[in-house]
Amino acid sequence: MSLHKSLFHTLTLFGSFSTLFCCALPALFVSLGAGAALIGLVSAVPQLVWLSEHKIGLFIFAGFMLTISGVARYIGRNAPCPIDTEKAKACQSLRRISFGVFCFSLVMYLIGFYFAFIAHYLVK
Repeated sequence: MSLHKSLFHTLTLFGSFSTLFCCALPALFVSLGAGAALIGLVSAVPQLVWLSEHKIGLFIFAGFMLTISGVARYIGRNAPCPIDTEKAKACQSLRRISFGVFCFSLVMYLIGFYFAFIAHYLVK
């Protein structure tokens, strides 16, 4: 896997995790009645407030990175692996791991998006 593909997958993962921390995790704590735990977490990691304040830009960035990563995966889906048996196994293994990371990132993004932009309309 080339460096730029690894970078896209890494940025995608971190972008989706940041949406989880900004929106889904606080909503989960409050809905479970763990508001005091959320306050303790925000006291220990005040950057969570910054993430929540800038959630629109955060979701745009994470969505953009997910899109780029998905397009790169789609374009390279039929790229050949090396002929060497060990390298071919490593190539296939990395493709499976990459697909897992992409799917996990997408799920984290969708959970964060739901709690940030949709859930509060359903609670009314």
